[in-house]
Amino acid sequence: MTILSRGRQRLAQQVIDQLRDQIETGKLRTGDQLPTEPQLEATFGVSRTVVREAIADLRAAGLVKPIQGKGVFVAELTERPGLSLTPVEIKSIPETLELLEFRMAAEGEAAAIAAYRRTAEQEAAIRAANRKMATLIELGQPTVEADYEFHMAIAAATNNRFYVDVLRHFGARTIPRRQFPNLPEANDPAYLAKVHAEHGEILAAIAEQDPERARQAMRAHMLASQRRYRLLAEQQ
Repeated sequence: MTILSRGRQRLAQQVIDQLRDQIETGKLRTGDQLPTEPQLEATFGVSRTVVREAIADLRAAGLVKPIQGKGVFVAELTERPGLSLTPVEIKSIPETLELLEFRMAAEGEAAAIAAYRRTAEQEAAIRAANRKMATLIELGQPTVEADYEFHMAIAAATNNRFYVDVLRHFGARTIPRRQFPNLPEANDPAYLAKVHAEHGEILAAIAEQDPERARQAMRAHMLASQRRYRLLAEQQ
């Protein structure tokens, strides 16, 4: 599980880097359609899951956009979200990446511990936070607090107060998009659905009391966020 998860993340980053290079060098120009998922799988020698992760991150960075029933296209320069960030938001990117790096270590272990220590009530609390986020996405309402509640519920399920204290110290700013209100993806239902799906993987592992799977699911969640904000940093 560890090798597969880390390998998939590296492969997704390779696809992201190569597609971004094609866009930035003009090989893929504004309005051009990207190859289909099967074509990308064949070109890069990766699975459909890897292709979808890469496209989701490129979309979150504003480099591509999907058009229902047609495919994925290179976005107009004026549609790219990195251009709309304020100086304060831009300055926050390095700190956000550092915090994600710290959280990967702390929360990865917290998820593993929660998987074998959690009580039925604590599992229910994690599940309730996840369900709350899904409801808010459907209603088009802010999801940062529900996202934070999900991670806090996992920390509480470790039954180790220090994990709770750490997340409480940082507060809701542990959720990266809270620091970037002008980033379109912060309210993008497709992006939020991807985050919610990542949470679902973590929850499933904890519910099944599988510590290693829970650890890797949390790491994959953090790595996906790191990729998004590294892309954003490179656009500034």
